[in-house]
Amino acid sequence: MNRFRLSLSFSFAFAAAFLFAFKLPGAGFWGPVLMLGGLIFLHEGGHFLAAKWMGMPVEVFSLGFGPRLFGFKWRETDVRLSLLPLGGYVKLAGFNPEEPGADDPYGFLQQPFGKRMLFYSGGILANLATTLVLFAAVGIHQARVTKVQETWTVVELVPGGAAEQGGLKVGDELRGIGDLSFPGAEWEAAVAYIQAHPDQPVPFRLTRDGKAMEFPLTPRAEGGKGRLGFMPLPVATPLAFRPFQAGDLLTGGRYAVETSWRLTGQVFSFLKRLVTFQAKSAEVAGPIGIIKQGSRAAKHGWETFLFMCAAISLQLAILNALPIPALDGGHMALLAFEKARRKDLTIELKEKILTGGFLLLASLMALVIFLDLMKLRK
Repeated sequence: MNRFRLSLSFSFAFAAAFLFAFKLPGAGFWGPVLMLGGLIFLHEGGHFLAAKWMGMPVEVFSLGFGPRLFGFKWRETDVRLSLLPLGGYVKLAGFNPEEPGADDPYGFLQQPFGKRMLFYSGGILANLATTLVLFAAVGIHQARVTKVQETWTVVELVPGGAAEQGGLKVGDELRGIGDLSFPGAEWEAAVAYIQAHPDQPVPFRLTRDGKAMEFPLTPRAEGGKGRLGFMPLPVATPLAFRPFQAGDLLTGGRYAVETSWRLTGQVFSFLKRLVTFQAKSAEVAGPIGIIKQGSRAAKHGWETFLFMCAAISLQLAILNALPIPALDGGHMALLAFEKARRKDLTIELKEKILTGGFLLLASLMALVIFLDLMKLRK
């Protein structure tokens, strides 16, 4: 059954979906590759550390799936890089009841309920810790800023969205939205202004090819809020910083918690629209999309890139915690169900449940990759 503990392997596709929904800055090529590889390592490292802390033997720690390319032996663990870079996994001794070693008293299946739950939650906890650390770094950086002049440029439009149909173009530099002006206003205030005016013309002031322009855009009403369908990024400007102060740590921590809470709400809001078929295909991106978004973030500075890394790490934590068979949350749900009924499910039934989850995730993965490829053709 170890082959069905997918953790991140398919979660990256779903995590990328929220980049459009959040209007997050998106990520050159090596930047996002290192980001995804790092998040895989940290997630699986969480499982690995949880297992080692509880004294469970770890047979394999792998980045990637499929045939082993190269690696090394660390105590009893084969640390390896595998051929298919779709995720990673940690294989424990005694994890699969059909393999030799299932009766190992230190193996996974012989461990009590609490230890097995902690192992499955290890990757989720690692993602949450990564999120808080990265957001705190961004918050500390922002706390030290003494002078900032921030304008915004349009980097992506949702095909067929209200912004595209209203005349907005990629490369437009925004100077004002309604009664808000840039630089000066916070982007969160602009988002709130747009959402508060569904089906109402909103004046846009911008610069296009060096020429000042002004025209209205009418947000479409979706879920009672106005939506235009475009992604902006801040235009890089010189900043002045004061020296680091001890109080910046508290400011960064508060920023990390508040930002994580806000984005968590957006994740569940998007999930609700997804399961009720209100989300649009243009809002969904897969692995190709995440590379494209990551390229942009890498070009706009480390702060933007770290923010994106933290946001994706948070999304991975939430998605892996969902009770979907074959992901960590699905395994935890099965364990909890068995604990409640005081009797394990049969191996055959578990295999069917986990196989069903695997096929569902594989189908969704194929769908988002297909949508990515269709967008590249446009």
